[in-house]
Amino acid sequence: RRTFGVDRAILTYQGLDGESRHTMLTFDPAPMELEPVRASYLVELQPGESRSLFLMINCNQTGEHRTVPFLRALHAARRELKKGSREATTIETSNDVFNELLCRSMADLRMLITDTPQGRYPYAGIPWYSTTFGRDGLITALQMLWLDPSIARGVLRRLAAYQAKTYDPSADAQPGKILHEMRSGEMAKLREIPFGLYYGSVDSTPLFVLLAGLYAERTGDDETLKELWPSIEAALGWIDGPGDPDGDGFVEYERATGRGLANQGWKDSEDAIFHADGSLARGRIALAEVQGYVYAAKRVAARCARRLGRAEHAAKLEAEAQRLAQRFEEAFWCPELETYALALDGAKNPCRVRTSNAGQVLFAGIAREDRAAKIAEGLLRPRFFSGWGIRTVATDEARYNPMSYHNGSIWPHDNALIALGFARYGFKRSIERVFQGLFDAATYMDFRRLPELFCGFQRERSRGPTLYPVACTPQAWASATPFTLLEASLGLEFDPSRGEIRLRNPWLPAFLDEVVLRNLRVGHSSID
Repeated sequence: RRTFGVDRAILTYQGLDGESRHTMLTFDPAPMELEPVRASYLVELQPGESRSLFLMINCNQTGEHRTVPFLRALHAARRELKKGSREATTIETSNDVFNELLCRSMADLRMLITDTPQGRYPYAGIPWYSTTFGRDGLITALQMLWLDPSIARGVLRRLAAYQAKTYDPSADAQPGKILHEMRSGEMAKLREIPFGLYYGSVDSTPLFVLLAGLYAERTGDDETLKELWPSIEAALGWIDGPGDPDGDGFVEYERATGRGLANQGWKDSEDAIFHADGSLARGRIALAEVQGYVYAAKRVAARCARRLGRAEHAAKLEAEAQRLAQRFEEAFWCPELETYALALDGAKNPCRVRTSNAGQVLFAGIAREDRAAKIAEGLLRPRFFSGWGIRTVATDEARYNPMSYHNGSIWPHDNALIALGFARYGFKRSIERVFQGLFDAATYMDFRRLPELFCGFQRERSRGPTLYPVACTPQAWASATPFTLLEASLGLEFDPSRGEIRLRNPWLPAFLDEVVLRNLRVGHSSID
């Protein structure tokens, strides 16, 4: 239904769920003629003269709503932007193009960060994922933790509020599990899709525990840690219970119904988990990087438990983490590939495929030192490194396709987490190559904006990277990637209890001569 006034049109849709949805378009100044499909103006301009026409769109406003004038709304938005970033670290470098990339990334993140009842939350991406995603929010908050820890606090509180309390196979929900995705549209309310509150993510739960612990260590905010501790314990209970249904010590996934996601790691395409011959993995699947997340989560949870005076619980978690690391090396290492298997399938057969997942194993810190060096070397060989970044799948694997979503494309956030893994093991020159490649790619992107992903074709002289046609842009964890690459390069570490900020073997890429950080906070103090 459409209704019209002198300066506005209201479009109304009555959904099958019984809910009425409205879109109001307000024109300033009022058009000469307002018709069902157009607003018409007759504008006469003298040479050099300009006129402004404003169109304001409001969705689902109830009652008589007065539209805020454009310029007043613009000033209010700028004030909110400054308020939201007041405590964040600012960055300036010697490279003007990289400064543009940082400014675009921060502006996109501020656009995606949404006020929720539990705090500020980075919605995943535009246009497909403009809502609360567990994994995306957790990884984005982790990437931004060093320069703006307040993002992590909002993410943790929101996901704790929606942590699953009961079993619901239609939503892949189990007690203690952390949300994958929430939707509030007509199809979700009618349960035509399972994503109203959907929990089909095997990695959100360990990432929640990991972020909670790292947030506490970054900030010294023990009050928030105590507030979250029941949710942390519930998440650890899921990891050791429903998350490990066969009790072999590995966290696994298998969708409860045919309507859920077939693959429930970050590579959640239907064809993303496969064996060397290209056949898809079947049954309960244990992903390599997820075991790393669990290992890192239990180690940081142990440190937090000790801070809260729970020494016995801390010792138990530390022992579990060490046993997991030993089992992981035995089950996942593929000596003929010099890397870790992508996954174990339901029969415990390893998927002997070279993938970027092994790089995220380094990020988690579960890899042996000698094997980490082999993985880092392999990820920068031509089969993986395109010149623009590290591909998700090596070029000589059965399902490699540089234009696929997860089987040969390049994801900036994946490269960022791999860079943190390189930093953990001291491979600073490796970070520089990844950093340089992604920076070079960004120089070809519209607005200097790194997208969700781009194609994995080999770099050629005088040609930019090939865009993936339906990538989200902006997307939160891609926008956070330049900040993560800086963190990895600088080797930033924080110790609020001692009032210390450390730079462990800082190493800048060749395109940066100088980096200036302002308002870098630790505890109640800050430094430039």
